[in-house]
Amino acid sequence: MTEIVTAAEIVAAHRAGALTPEATIARVYARLRAHNDPAMFIHLRPEDDAAAEARALGKDAATLPLYGVPVAVKDNIDVAGMPTTAACPAFAYQPAGDATAVARLRAAGAIIIGKTNLDQFATGLVGVRTPYGAPRNTFNAALVPGGSSSGSAVAVAAGIVPLALGTDTAGSGRVPAGLNNIVGLKPSLGMVSTAGVVPACRTLDCVSVFALTVDDAWTALQVIAGPDAADPYSRNRPLGEAGIMPTPVKLGVPHGGQRLFFSDREYENAYERALTRLGRLGCQIVEIDMEPFYETARLLYEGPWVAERTIAVKALLDSDPEAIHPVTRAIVIGGLRPTAIDAFQAFYELEGLRRVADLTFRQVDALALPTAPTAYTLSQVEADPINLNSRLGSYTNFVNLLDLCALALPAAITDRRVPFGITLIAPGGQDAKLAAIGRVFHVDTALPLGALEEAQALEAQA
Repeated sequence: MTEIVTAAEIVAAHRAGALTPEATIARVYARLRAHNDPAMFIHLRPEDDAAAEARALGKDAATLPLYGVPVAVKDNIDVAGMPTTAACPAFAYQPAGDATAVARLRAAGAIIIGKTNLDQFATGLVGVRTPYGAPRNTFNAALVPGGSSSGSAVAVAAGIVPLALGTDTAGSGRVPAGLNNIVGLKPSLGMVSTAGVVPACRTLDCVSVFALTVDDAWTALQVIAGPDAADPYSRNRPLGEAGIMPTPVKLGVPHGGQRLFFSDREYENAYERALTRLGRLGCQIVEIDMEPFYETARLLYEGPWVAERTIAVKALLDSDPEAIHPVTRAIVIGGLRPTAIDAFQAFYELEGLRRVADLTFRQVDALALPTAPTAYTLSQVEADPINLNSRLGSYTNFVNLLDLCALALPAAITDRRVPFGITLIAPGGQDAKLAAIGRVFHVDTALPLGALEEAQALEAQA
């Protein structure tokens, strides 16, 4: 019998009676013990509690889209009964209830098993800015796992859970997906409520989804999407149907001189092969000028939006600054400097860049970019934490500023056993189109799901 690993397979097995939700929960905790990564979760629900909830699912629950599916949640998103820390013990609080996205998951039959590790206050793309230790990259323990949603990504890649929630402001729901060979879906702004989420940049934050397949990610998005009166930034953005891949599709890519890989020839070659694959699947590859997008990306950390991160932690910064991770502290202190004049100048610049981006999307249906330009080791990031983190966001930082949606997809495993991914990016509201294209591309790669081969080897040894 083929192993049951995706959310769709788990739901089908539960409905058919081939597997009980309680047995699925038991398997989750067995895999956690075998994987033995204590930095993956900040708070793990007691197995007996999760099993009791699974056992209590009634017959009516069998019709629910996530019937008995175990899910992990990034620890800057509220889950009733567990503290929210944002990876900062001094900041921790006990939420009054579930975040809206979590409540919708539960209503769809999902079982929350715990809160995952992250770059503190979701500030970082590396996954190591946390006092709880860095979760292991599922392919190479020497590499950073990617962040900020590090624990959620590795939990899915390792086969612990088939779905996890992350957040994405600058690439936190995409970079760790790319570095762990899984799907990372960053929805359009406002499509998923951020009520019950610790803000990073409140005007830009998104709740994101990690999954082993595009179909699983899309199912989860269908569950959690929708307007919410509790979130003033929530928007009514219809999902549409992720049906057959549209044809023809024009995909924009940087022209040769604008492709950033920082001397990583394996990633550069993997990107070329991914574009060839897309062409073979019926996509037309169109070279575009990426400079306006790169210029927008620079605004995120060089402009006044850093002040939004400062707002989120201002009370702690004033009362106990030493409680904040040193790198994170240096970043949020920088948010105290911009003036109102700086903010308005940046707003004017961004509006001009949005017009240029709009013109680009009149020429192409979507962008097809590397998810990350390279992969760094833990020691490299420790030696140069700010600069290398910024490099990882080369292809991600502009997306939310320009109100775009994005879908990170596995594309290759390099000769050094390092995952490489691409990301499809389109104007806000076109999430379904990205899912339709991404599903076809991911299936065509014939890559293993996540790091399940590695995880199964560990499980066999346990």
